Amino acid sequence: MKTQGRVTGRRRAASSSRDVLPPGGGSHRWDNFLVPDQNEPKASKPCKPSTKLQFLCRAPPRATPLIVRPVHCGHYCLPQGLSSEDVDRLQKMIVNARALKRDKTLFRVGDTFDALYTIRSGSIKTVVSTPNGNGREQVMGLHLGGDALGLEGFDNGRHACHAIALEDSSVCLIPYVHFECACRETGAIQRRLLQLMSREIVRKATQTLMLGTLRADERVAALLLDLSARLTRRGYAGNEFNLRLKRDDMGNFLGITLETVNRTLSRFQAKGLIDANGKLIQILDFDGLRAI
Repeated sequence: MKTQGRVTGRRRAASSSRDVLPPGGGSHRWDNFLVPDQNEPKASKPCKPSTKLQFLCRAPPRATPLIVRPVHCGHYCLPQGLSSEDVDRLQKMIVNARALKRDKTLFRVGDTFDALYTIRSGSIKTVVSTPNGNGREQVMGLHLGGDALGLEGFDNGRHACHAIALEDSSVCLIPYVHFECACRETGAIQRRLLQLMSREIVRKATQTLMLGTLRADERVAALLLDLSARLTRRGYAGNEFNLRLKRDDMGNFLGITLETVNRTLSRFQAKGLIDANGKLIQILDFDGLRAI
């Protein structure tokens, strides 16, 4: 019996080491997902999640199993300007990192909202389906490294879209219960969450304006310029990048046909605005694209 108890204890310890991210070096980048003020006053009492939040923290069954690996968090994955106490708090919030193969699903419509995700590497698209089940889908967004996913789950505790990897990607998982407690204890984290949600509202409004007022070539130019600006903010080259969206997904996102996407890119290339070689896009004339 004692031997069995020791074996059980070792198994529990091993399971814990797989789920909790150890501190240390690594090449993890969070961009600026959370940037609280290091001078923010700390709460005097620890936060205890409500019964409802404890229910939300239960992991739902997933149709597609994800690869779970231990990750060493380095300075790239943590917000800059934090006190050591805040760094320790955020380190403990991230329970694991998950690798996601291309075309695999991170979460689906109707899955329980129990965690927020931040993209560590790669890119992910979000997709919604028509409610009548006729198989029609609409690409709603293209998310890059450092972007947050799952914010729509705050509405009713369920995810309202599919999140699908466009390439081999990895994400960090932050249980909502832990994040909610951190928001109570640190007002700057709560403000950062509101900022992220506000950014999503602005992005949706911009997308609606683009679909309702811009011509097809203006939509394609706007998408290329937006991707360039987002990559530049992340410290990558903004004039040359791989467009991970397939051409038909690109047309779906922009509200135009696949043929129109191909013709528009060919026309841009003929005018010397871009150089398109498969997924590789090089922007040669930014002013020309903006003038379209």
